[in-house]
Amino acid sequence: MTTSVVFTPHARNFFKKLKDQKLKALYQKAIDQIALDHTVGKMKTGNLSGIYGYDIYYNKTNYELAYTVRYEENKIIIIRMAGTRENLYDKLSRYLKNKFSFYHMLVQKTR
Repeated sequence: MTTSVVFTPHARNFFKKLKDQKLKALYQKAIDQIALDHTVGKMKTGNLSGIYGYDIYYNKTNYELAYTVRYEENKIIIIRMAGTRENLYDKLSRYLKNKFSFYHMLVQKTR
């Protein structure tokens, strides 16, 4: 089974704006490890259930990579968000809530 890695627009923008090449390399190493074995990250609970988190420590700061796994014809790792751990979970919760609300609104309109 092959593994694909895709990025949400939020994650893509984060990596596009990231200037620190050492930190960028650490994120790439983490993504490579996740692609090999998605269980290296910790499964979140509560309102973030279904999301995995991978910790990256760099320059006395804790960074996090949030991702999900989906199976279709192959395994797809979806990088949802990246950033400092300090604010990541609040942003991720809001992102998921808004995404769910938008999806729910679309479903209601089609009925």
